Amino acid sequence: MELPAVSLKAIILVHWLLTVWGCMNYLFPASYAWGNFSILAVGIWAVVQRDSLDAIMMFLTGLLLTVLTDIIHVSVFYPSNDSLTDVKRFSIGMAIFSLLLKPASCYFVYQMYRERGGEYTFNIGLTRAGQDRSTYEPIDPQDASPQWPDPSKAAPHPY
Repeated sequence: MELPAVSLKAIILVHWLLTVWGCMNYLFPASYAWGNFSILAVGIWAVVQRDSLDAIMMFLTGLLLTVLTDIIHVSVFYPSNDSLTDVKRFSIGMAIFSLLLKPASCYFVYQMYRERGGEYTFNIGLTRAGQDRSTYEPIDPQDASPQWPDPSKAAPHPY
């Protein structure tokens, strides 16, 4: 079953709105807002440069990292039951909803990464992801004469 395509702009807009609502009551420290909004800025970079593998890869990596940091923020800063107001409940609910949507967003962003020419697996080596090795051409020709004279051959007489 094929899932419908989702726009990168829609993913960014939904996570931006949920992050704004999650930050409404100053329930989380500034690191929650900085982490999520900076990754959304990388997502805007991925929207602007449609052909960039680096932009979409960094956005995907950032989304995966914010899943981990959001779990830590929600678990550490969840308020006690006696101090939960309606606004705090709404704010934490939107943060949790954003956290629950992130795996689906990661899946859709990974599909976009593949559409842009990315590989099935992430390549974190020295080569760029998606680089084709079959077009490699050595810069020194193989049939060129050696740089140094062959010692087994006698040198020609100068006269």
